Amino acid sequence: MTGARILVVDDDPDMQDVMALALEAGDYQVCRASNGQEALEQVEACAPDLILLDMRMPVMDGWTFAAELRQRHGHRVPIVVCTAAEDARRRGLEVGAVGCLSKPFELEEMLRLVESVLPPRWGRASQHP
Repeated sequence: MTGARILVVDDDPDMQDVMALALEAGDYQVCRASNGQEALEQVEACAPDLILLDMRMPVMDGWTFAAELRQRHGHRVPIVVCTAAEDARRRGLEVGAVGCLSKPFELEEMLRLVESVLPPRWGRASQHP
């Protein structure tokens, strides 16, 4: 796989699996974490180009993770919030996300959003002359 690196952060292993399979089929490299603490470790280990972040998780929730990420790395790594909360957009604004997905969502919707918010070097349009 040669695509962008996406970090999927979700405490539901089934959700992680479904998202990872769809992303890998789209030629993205996927790293995973089950909570914010693991996600901080994965940011160092896999240097993601984008983070898909659940908000409600054990150990360290999405809000705490986002605050710690911004403190350590600024806004270098964009975040897309993926949440079952009633107002996903508000949750995204709370952590400075570049996009949000309301669970449940269609995988095609996730892939379109990922493609649209990735830094320019990874966008599909820039890969084709």
